[in-house]
Amino acid sequence: MEDVGCEPDVITYNALINCFCKYEQMPKAFEFFLEMKNNGLKPNIITYSTLVDALCKEGMLQLAIKFLVDMRRVGLLPNEFTYTSLIDANCKAGNLNDALKLAKEMLQVHVDFNVVTYTCLLDGLCEEGRVNEAEELLRAMIKDGVAPNLKTYTALIHGHIKDKWMENAMGFLKEMMGKNIKPDLLLYGTIIWGLCSQSKFEECKLVMTEMKDCGISANPVIYTTLMDAYFKAGKTKEALNLMQEMCDMGIEITNVTFCVLVDGLCKTGLVQEANNYFSRMPEFNLQPNVAVYTALIDGLCKNNCIEDAKKLFDEMQGKNMVPDKIVYTALMHGNLKHWEFQEALNIRSRMSELGMELDLHAYTSWSGDFHKVA
Repeated sequence: MEDVGCEPDVITYNALINCFCKYEQMPKAFEFFLEMKNNGLKPNIITYSTLVDALCKEGMLQLAIKFLVDMRRVGLLPNEFTYTSLIDANCKAGNLNDALKLAKEMLQVHVDFNVVTYTCLLDGLCEEGRVNEAEELLRAMIKDGVAPNLKTYTALIHGHIKDKWMENAMGFLKEMMGKNIKPDLLLYGTIIWGLCSQSKFEECKLVMTEMKDCGISANPVIYTTLMDAYFKAGKTKEALNLMQEMCDMGIEITNVTFCVLVDGLCKTGLVQEANNYFSRMPEFNLQPNVAVYTALIDGLCKNNCIEDAKKLFDEMQGKNMVPDKIVYTALMHGNLKHWEFQEALNIRSRMSELGMELDLHAYTSWSGDFHKVA
């Protein structure tokens, strides 16, 4: 621009800074920020707000606060965009009290909350288990003429489900749909997760049907969540039917799916079936990861198949996988049950070398098994 006699102005610099912030190139954004100041141009509220927002999204909260201090020093007042960026970042960092202080400051300087501000605060309250305050904030939001959106209701519904208030969560879902706000895949998944956690399988089926009627297909996470809940409720047939449904409908089957499947079958004593599914993983273009190996080794040990577990452990190590504490603990107990005392001690020593300490449950179990064979 300068080569053709055009000097960049504040608008030009703001556009450049915004572009580099958008593509997460903060050093370049800072370079242009300093350049505009060196050229005698004063950064405005847009300049500062853009940088504050980008820093917040990058997790550089302390630096964002320094820019907030700097903008005040030069006589610029933060707007709703600036405040909301900082409130959101503080909530996500678990600094709810700091977020609430910023919200209070907004009110004191007569900067109105927008829907994003309300949603960030509401989500932060829900994450801290303060769902009653979140409900009050929703009512205040509506009273102030700010319409809640899908993200607002999703945060509120998730918060209530997390705190076991399923009935209230469904009430907010009904309220939301009454305002013609349609749930998306994320919200449906959250609701199914909540219903599964309370073994409300008939309601789950209704929600799954509703999803299909709305043209939304359940994803692998939803299917796997439901499968896990079926296994935990002792509904093995229903869990296996879901696996078949995933295959029939072309739903992606992941390592997480197989982990749930293998673990669920082992815990119901169907070790051979678990082994069969484990062997079929290559058919789905999958190789078992540490979690799947762990589920099967643990299941084999608990079902008195210690030799098969040892072979699987060797296979796992042959693939340069690092066994975790669950694997070592399972093998240790499995060996003790089969009177392989020295081998159990060797595993315990190996765990100590790796810095793996037994938790209270494992230690109590170890002591009990030890006394049985001693």
